[in-house]
Amino acid sequence: MGRLTRRAFALAALSAFTTAGTAGTAAPAPAQGGAGESRATAEMRGMWLATVANRDWPSKPGLTAAQQRKELIDWLDLAVRNRLNTVVFQVRPTADALWPSPYEPWSQVLTGTQGKSPGWDPLGTAVTEAHARGLELHAWFNPYRVATHADRSRLVAAHPVRKHPDWAVEYGGRLYYNPGLPAVRAFVQDAMLDAVKRYPVDAVHFDDYFYPYPVAGQSFDDDDAYDAHGGTFTTRAAWRRDNVNKLVREMAARIKAVRPGTQFGISPFGVWRNASTDSRGSDTRAFQSYDEIYADSRKWVKEGWLDYVVPQLYWEIGNSAADYAKLVPWWAEAVKGSRTRLYLGEGLYKAGASGQPAAWSAKAELSRHLTLAKKYPQARGHVFFAAKDVRTDRIGAMARVVADHYGQSAKPPR
Repeated sequence: MGRLTRRAFALAALSAFTTAGTAGTAAPAPAQGGAGESRATAEMRGMWLATVANRDWPSKPGLTAAQQRKELIDWLDLAVRNRLNTVVFQVRPTADALWPSPYEPWSQVLTGTQGKSPGWDPLGTAVTEAHARGLELHAWFNPYRVATHADRSRLVAAHPVRKHPDWAVEYGGRLYYNPGLPAVRAFVQDAMLDAVKRYPVDAVHFDDYFYPYPVAGQSFDDDDAYDAHGGTFTTRAAWRRDNVNKLVREMAARIKAVRPGTQFGISPFGVWRNASTDSRGSDTRAFQSYDEIYADSRKWVKEGWLDYVVPQLYWEIGNSAADYAKLVPWWAEAVKGSRTRLYLGEGLYKAGASGQPAAWSAKAELSRHLTLAKKYPQARGHVFFAAKDVRTDRIGAMARVVADHYGQSAKPPR
């Protein structure tokens, strides 16, 4: 994404604990299906379409409206050709919008200039064209990232952070809305819900960015917010987690009030906590999102706030720090008995990429993931990061997945 992406951070975070492991063997023949719906007719098959820093779309800023529209439709057609059924489209990458929002400016990924209209409505078009192709369109929002730089003067004059400078925190060379401010939490919900009110999106989707990933030697300056709103919390970490929990809980309720048929899903970092820290955690030795970015993803599932969860399981089978084969059953157990469906986030971007563990040089690695996941009826499908990698398919890993597992079309679970 032109920056230290969530995927790059996952790899870097793991390397701090251990070197990557080697691939395991494929799982035994799976038991088929879950209760109620056949896998042949109900299975998530999605891809993320990232727009931050023009990662996937548009290919560059400043294209004409017609060029942008054609590229967008080409991505939808790519999903259809690969027998996918869902596109997770990033429509609010950095406190901006890919629709005519009254809350935040037009995204600069479209024209190269923040706040400048592209002359058409990308989100509205995406919803219409996706549905025309039998695809679900999940609108992907980043709640708190303001900019991938720290220069407030580069924000358009009408930007909310220019009007409310106290809303933002500079950290790691970037700008973030402060999750500890109730006014911020209300504003970002209003900004995202504007899209839900305007368009029949099939889901609201968050990625793993709430509080930012830690940067060595730096602290996130929310002292004033903690003093004002920390209340009876004994630790700042507990207060920060509660801030994120409030966003998730409130957003879940408000989505249902605005458009009852719209789902709410989150794709958290793949490790909640390690079992060495918490007996409820996974058999991993990795970055702990509960402790480091204050994301209590297990609670969101247990409380029933989410319609679906897509943990980012971007590691190979046999990885010594975060083994895909150990994380799938952990997440399957986490959702058991809840109303939350489990989909698995797959790191297609690693397949055939230089610098990755040896397992990722095998085009069958991702197919093995799907074979293993079929052992667990709670695992209702997969989402691939990301669109450009579906198209490029360096070593044929995606083609192998389609050949091995997507012989027939499938509808997303509901």
